[in-house]
Amino acid sequence: MKPRVTENCLPIARRRVVALSALLLMVSGCGEPAPPAEEELRAWVSAGQAAAEAKERRKLMRMISPAYSDSRGLDRDDVENRFRLYFLRQKAIKLLVSVDEIRVIGDTAAEIDLTAGLTGTNDGALGFSASAYKFELELEKAAGDWQLISARWGRLGDEVR
Repeated sequence: MKPRVTENCLPIARRRVVALSALLLMVSGCGEPAPPAEEELRAWVSAGQAAAEAKERRKLMRMISPAYSDSRGLDRDDVENRFRLYFLRQKAIKLLVSVDEIRVIGDTAAEIDLTAGLTGTNDGALGFSASAYKFELELEKAAGDWQLISARWGRLGDEVR
């Protein structure tokens, strides 16, 4: 036996579908909230990884504050020279990065602890180099962008300094 559909049922069902569709469109049309600082910082790390693998020194340097200094006595120019030398020595670079911890301090400061495995192909005796490091990064948000202001690092298993 076929269910009987009355003329009045069809318009009610259509109204419900139209109302539900309108509600879904309104909700989906609302802008998504800005990503939390932790997501921005993870994106910052990913961008740095991509720039290093592509040997894009200028992109990396834009991620570092002009006021950068660290406990080893290095400033921003020293870091740039290290990038320059490493990029010249390596034909290809591959990084395996693991973010261990992110600590957001207020709205404009953060600390990131990460572990990075670095491999590069070169003209050395083996044709490649590989090492792993622990990094402790300090960042500040200036003019809407996160920038590195200081870093400590050491080979995996050694003291971070």
